[in-house]
Amino acid sequence: MLQEGKLYIGTSRKPDDSINKGEYLELKFGNRHGLITGATGTGKTVTLQILAEGFSNAGVPVFCADVKGDLSGIGAIGEPKDFLVKRAEQIGLAPYDFQEFPVIFWDLYGEKGHRVRTTISEMGPLLLSRLMNASDAQEGVLNIAFKIADEGGLPLLDLKDLQALLNYMGEHASELSNQFGFISKSSVGSIQRELLILEQQGAEHFFGEPALKITDIMRTTNDGRGAISVLAADKLMMNPRLYATFLLWLLSELFEELPEVGDPHKPKLVFFFDEAHLLFNDAPKVLVERVEQVVRLIRSKGVGVYFVTQNPLDVPETVLAQLGNRVQHALRAYSPREQKAVKTAADTFRPNPAFNCAEVITNLGTGEALVSTLEGKGSPSIVERTLIRPPASRLGPLTEAERQKVIDVSPVRGLYDEDFDRESAYELLAKRAAKAAEQAEAARQAEEQPAEETSGSRWTLPGFGDDEPAASSGKQARPRSSGYQRETIVEAAMKSVARTVATQVGRALVRGILGSLKR
Repeated sequence: MLQEGKLYIGTSRKPDDSINKGEYLELKFGNRHGLITGATGTGKTVTLQILAEGFSNAGVPVFCADVKGDLSGIGAIGEPKDFLVKRAEQIGLAPYDFQEFPVIFWDLYGEKGHRVRTTISEMGPLLLSRLMNASDAQEGVLNIAFKIADEGGLPLLDLKDLQALLNYMGEHASELSNQFGFISKSSVGSIQRELLILEQQGAEHFFGEPALKITDIMRTTNDGRGAISVLAADKLMMNPRLYATFLLWLLSELFEELPEVGDPHKPKLVFFFDEAHLLFNDAPKVLVERVEQVVRLIRSKGVGVYFVTQNPLDVPETVLAQLGNRVQHALRAYSPREQKAVKTAADTFRPNPAFNCAEVITNLGTGEALVSTLEGKGSPSIVERTLIRPPASRLGPLTEAERQKVIDVSPVRGLYDEDFDRESAYELLAKRAAKAAEQAEAARQAEEQPAEETSGSRWTLPGFGDDEPAASSGKQARPRSSGYQRETIVEAAMKSVARTVATQVGRALVRGILGSLKR
C-alpha cells in the first residue's frame, strides 16, 4: 500500500463496502495546504497523527499542537491492539509495522517541553493588539510605541520593557503627541491594564529571550526523517487567545524568514493548526485578510498549513479556498447551522456519482472520512469514502517519565531552558531617567552658583531634565545662545543612545505583513 512520493492515508470503499483503492497525498502537493474537520470523537487527532508520521518518514519536519495531550504518543512505538490490527486487515495494510518517531516537545510554560519564547518586538503591534483585544485607539497607541522603540533604539523584549515605554508615553503624552499624533492617556492606561491581565494569565512566560529560532522546528535526523515538534497546549488552551496568537505569530515568522522555493518535490515544513476556529473567532477583518495573504503566499516558501477544526464553517471562505487537501470526518446535522455545515462540506468536494456526499457525511463511522487530495496537475481528486489507516506510533499519551526521557535527549536541550535578560528598553529608560535626575541636580547647583554659560547647541527629550529653561533664584533667566537648536523627540532619543544602537541594532527595523520583524 506504500508508494514512493506519496503518503498513504487509508483505503476507500465501494458502496457495497468492498475494498476500492488506496488513497494518497502526493508529497509534491503537500504544501498546497489542507483541512481536517469533523465532530468530536470522530478521529481527527488520529488523522493528524498518521499524516505527521507520513511526512516525518518522508523527511519533512512537522509542527503540531497537542491540545488534548494524547498526541504525545507519536514519540513511542505503537502497540498491536485488537481494533488497530483489525483496521489494518480491513484496508489490506500488510505488513502493519510499528515505529516511534523523532519528537521535540515544546511548552510555553516550560513544564512539558522546552520553553518557547518570542520578543515583544518580533510579535509586532498587530498581533499584540489581537492578543489584548485592543480597540482601534489602543492599537494606534501601540503602533506609536513600536515606532518610538524602533527609531529610538529601545529593544522591546519582554512585558516590563513595554510597560516601561508606556509609562514614559503616559507621562509625556502632550509632547509626544506633537510628534507622532494624539496619544490618549486613557488608552495608555487601558493597555497597561490589559498587559497586567496577560501577565496574570502567564503571558510573561512567552515574552523574553532566548527567542525561538525557526530552524529548530525544521530539523531532520541522521537517518533522514523529519523531526515532529509537538507543542503541549492542554494548559495553554485555558487562554485560547494566547494559543491562537502564538501559532499565528509562528506562521508569520515562517513566512518572513524562509526563502522562496517555488514548488518543491516535498514540503520544507508542515504546520498543523489544531482548534483552528480560535484563530478566526471575533478576529477583525484586517487580520483575517492578512492570514489569507500569508496562507496564499507561504506555499511558495515550501510550507504546508493544515487547519484542524470541527466545522468547515469555522474557516473563512477566503482561507478555505486555499486548502487543496481535504479529510472530512462525520458531522452531526441537528441544528440549522450544522445542516449548513454539512452542505458546505459536501459542496467543496469534487462529486462522486456513486454516493451523495451530504448523506454520507452524517453517517460516517469513527475513523472513517471523505478524502479528496490534489492529483495530476493539481486538480482535486474525486471524493472517496475512506477508512483511515491505523497509526504506527502509540495511540494515546506518553507517561511523564517517558516524556522526560525524550526531553533529556532532545537536540535542543539547554538552548531554551534558561532565561536571558539583556539590556533593553526597561534598563535604558531607567538609565536615562537616572541621568536626567543627575543633570537636574547639577543644574540646580549651577543656578545657586552661576557660571558663565557656554555657547553651542543643546539636545532635549521630554522628561529627562534638560528641556526646561534655566532660571536662577531671584534673577531673570539668561537668554539662550544664538546657537541653540531644538531637535525632534526621535532624533534626540537616537542621539542619546547612538553608541548602544550601533552595537545592538546595526540595521533598520522593518515590519512584515503581520507586523513581526522581517529578517
